[in-house]
Amino acid sequence: MDLDAYVLAHHAQWARLEELTAQRRLDGEQNDELVDLYQRVATHLSVVRTSAPDAALIAYLSSILARARLRTVGTRATTWGSVGSFFVDRFPAALYRLRWWWISTLVANVVVTGVMMWWLLQHPAVEQGLLSPAEIDQLVRHDFEDYYSEYAASHFAAQVWINNAWVAALCIALGVLGAPVVYLLFQNVSNLAIIGSIMIRHDHAAHFWGLISPHGLLELTAVFVAGGVGLRLFWSWVAPGDLTRGQSMAREGRTAGTVALGLVVVLFVSGVIEAFVTPSGLPTEVRVGIGVVAELAFFAYVFVVGRNAVARGHTGDIDAALLEDRVAPQA
Repeated sequence: MDLDAYVLAHHAQWARLEELTAQRRLDGEQNDELVDLYQRVATHLSVVRTSAPDAALIAYLSSILARARLRTVGTRATTWGSVGSFFVDRFPAALYRLRWWWISTLVANVVVTGVMMWWLLQHPAVEQGLLSPAEIDQLVRHDFEDYYSEYAASHFAAQVWINNAWVAALCIALGVLGAPVVYLLFQNVSNLAIIGSIMIRHDHAAHFWGLISPHGLLELTAVFVAGGVGLRLFWSWVAPGDLTRGQSMAREGRTAGTVALGLVVVLFVSGVIEAFVTPSGLPTEVRVGIGVVAELAFFAYVFVVGRNAVARGHTGDIDAALLEDRVAPQA
């Protein structure tokens, strides 16, 4: 194909599509023209990719089409309907599809925490090497409980939310490297095991579990979900399967982004519980019951809503329509 002749023959249509895309308001006729030109230029891009893969021209046409597509579907993408679709389809489908990764991560971390706590209880000298007797007494009698009521509840909720969202985001963002995720999770559970063993040794087991359970069940589950998704991202390039490593990482990276956005809401809920329920004057049974209900609601969301979303064909990846018109790599 004579590329120069092809450009000369169709450049006017490309310029017109650019012009329509740049206009602030379009009437009905212009909208129809925009859609028609979009389809024509998409065909032109396909022809160029197949017959004369010029990188600069492909980039130019892809850019035009991307802006045109945003103009035609962008307003629809920001409606409440799309937000609802995210929480009914994409997010639960991602959680369900990756369930064995994060459930395995959850179980492994619970086992590690239990073993560490048991070992620390069997070796009291370790505790004495970490904290002085005065520091242990301060932790057991004041610091552990005061932590949950030291600040105004609303400020504390925001602080907890941001901190936990940051940890979850790090687990996902560093997931491609693998080892940092394991390190972050170990740091998380080792702190829990150390504090738990100290509280239990000094006859404050009920106090410890009564304060950590209301919010900790959902909060730690969210962190373990992030860790499992991060490890899946690492595995996507180690064992890409039928896809290329780039395709496998791209798919799992987009799905990880879906999970990261959804976990912001999950961690917000756990933060609210930690700020308003954990330090409240409610009976311990009620506070723990609220945490259990929140945890069961999350699992029901995954295994009912998520399973149904997967059955409808959702995977947690972004809509296939938004993957169109990608710039082809230069040969």
